[in-house]
Amino acid sequence: MKKLLLGDFAVARGAWEAGVSVAAAYPGTPSTEITEELARYDDVYSEWSPNEKVALEVGIGASIRGVRAIVSMKHVGLNVACDPLFTASYTGVNGGLVIAVADDPSVFSSQNEQDTRLTAVSAQVPVLEPSDSMEAKEFAKLAFELSERYDTPIILRLTTRVAHSQSLVELGERVVPAAKPYERNIAKYVMMPANARVKHTVVEERMQKMSQDANALPINRIEEGSKDLGIICSGGVYEYVKEALPEASVLKLGMVYPLPYDLIKKFAGSVKRCIVAEELAPHIETLVKAQGIAVEGKNIFPRCGEFSANLIRRCVLGQQSAAEPANVPARPPVLCAGCPHRGVFYVLSKLKLNVLGDIGCYTLGAVPPLGSMDAVVCMGASIGMTIGFDKADPEAHKHSVAVIGDSTFIHSGITGLIDAVYNKAKITVIILDNRTTGMTGHQNHPATGKTIKNEPTYELDLAEVCRAVGVPNVRTVDPADLAATEAAVREEVAKDEVSVIIAKRPCALLTKRLYSGFKVNENCKKCKACLKLGCPAIVNGENGVTIDVSLCTECGLCKSVCKFGAIEPIGGGKE
Repeated sequence: MKKLLLGDFAVARGAWEAGVSVAAAYPGTPSTEITEELARYDDVYSEWSPNEKVALEVGIGASIRGVRAIVSMKHVGLNVACDPLFTASYTGVNGGLVIAVADDPSVFSSQNEQDTRLTAVSAQVPVLEPSDSMEAKEFAKLAFELSERYDTPIILRLTTRVAHSQSLVELGERVVPAAKPYERNIAKYVMMPANARVKHTVVEERMQKMSQDANALPINRIEEGSKDLGIICSGGVYEYVKEALPEASVLKLGMVYPLPYDLIKKFAGSVKRCIVAEELAPHIETLVKAQGIAVEGKNIFPRCGEFSANLIRRCVLGQQSAAEPANVPARPPVLCAGCPHRGVFYVLSKLKLNVLGDIGCYTLGAVPPLGSMDAVVCMGASIGMTIGFDKADPEAHKHSVAVIGDSTFIHSGITGLIDAVYNKAKITVIILDNRTTGMTGHQNHPATGKTIKNEPTYELDLAEVCRAVGVPNVRTVDPADLAATEAAVREEVAKDEVSVIIAKRPCALLTKRLYSGFKVNENCKKCKACLKLGCPAIVNGENGVTIDVSLCTECGLCKSVCKFGAIEPIGGGKE
């Protein structure tokens, strides 16, 4: 049976067919759908972990105990998981351990554009890279086999285009291998210095053997074509190469680390011109050149952004395609109509405060007209950066706040808050609690009271967590109440100690109401104060301001900021 599947869904299917028992992840586009799909299988334990480090530790534990486990994350999530990753390379596995990591070339939904293959080289962890959904499924299955055969975690690297594109997949049956017996082995699993020194040698020997064996691995293959041009490629780039250069010889690499150097040397010697086509870093090119093999690469290709068939044709042949898309007007993302974060950012903008922000849909508070975000670095950094502001300038707390989402606070904000209390920082933290992990598609987290399978569980009380770590001032406000929100911010930033404001209101997209919307009446003075909210439902047209009722969620912010009573509801909402 064949089925059209997203690359992420195909990875999940492959893991299921391979008999995976445990799946753990923290949501991160473009990897989120892997674990969401696995949660649909009742015979797989799946969880949303508080962060990627914990998720990988869960996977490592399951592996040591003897079952197959998959841990999924995006590229920046791998940064969070690096601590256990680097040591798991030394300990090896018992049951197969696969880490699915989705990179984001062209930075569609991330704060940076990094290459997981470079992290894998540093950690000495092998990497497989599929080109389409069918390969995503098969490579996931192969990854478990290789993990157990070579006693190592395996990274399955995807990119946005492969993760979120669909192609036909041949479905198979689930085969669950017998759980491997757990045997206490201190020399293998306890990484104290004496054991680690021995295991480092084992890791180096393992990578050399895998490199040699990779020469005969079927996922690394030569596709014969013209001897005038040879292309070495992998992943989604392979599909672009086949479209742009159909006559060229191609060496398709399914394992991108360690590399099959004998196969590469044979291929490079069989063509007049050999080029490595790879997105982002010159990973393959650098390793191949280090072996004395002459290839081209980043001398003709860009180091940044996604590739395309047109780009490859242009870089290799100097040809401009007639089908090259014309420039289209930019459509920057904005906070949704009715987003509960809008009221907070409106207040912060009005008060002209410095805002140290964080990772989430609320990062869009940086977009005009709100323009209320001074810095964003990584998950949880808002609190640490605000502490830095305070320590650099004792008066900073009077004009600076940290803003962090509820899921992000749990992910990596709690430790920053502990630091603030412990080191007597005078900062105000605003937790934007919209009751979900909104940016990646509304996943549950520990403060929603539901698991990944929507089963009821303990609901973490964020206010009590803040009090438990020693925050003396904790208050909750409804961000739709602009007056109360502004009063809370003014009062808390004036204090000479740590304070937390929890702006609590569910994401507008979680409601199931039918809205009639708001309208602008004859009292409008065309002052355009409502436009400062940046709400996509408010339109400034030739005849003045109007409200698009198809977008309006009746949050009431526009009514609150209008001093002339020019905005009123059309009618009551219906359940």
